[in-house]
Amino acid sequence: MSAIRLILGVTALSALAGCATPETRVRNGLMSAGLSAPISACMADRMVDRLSLVQLNKLNGLGKLKKQKPGDVTFNEFVKRTRSLQDAEIVGVVTSSGVVCAVK
Repeated sequence: MSAIRLILGVTALSALAGCATPETRVRNGLMSAGLSAPISACMADRMVDRLSLVQLNKLNGLGKLKKQKPGDVTFNEFVKRTRSLQDAEIVGVVTSSGVVCAVK
């Protein structure tokens, strides 16, 4: 009986993990890229309203910034890496969101 409960629990957790909102995924991605938690949360809130899912996925592909500790990457370094995506709209939204969030 407890094995069934364990399987149901794991299944439920897997389903919940798949239901993460775009904002949560962006926030976690920014933190994984090394930006601080408060800046990541603020930027994610703004970015999901201003960028398409395709653009958000491009940002997620910034491989050189993966697996960083939150706070290890400066905002300037993040913007520099973002420019490599060659999407002016992404760079504009990332830059403006970072500036607004840094002042908050």
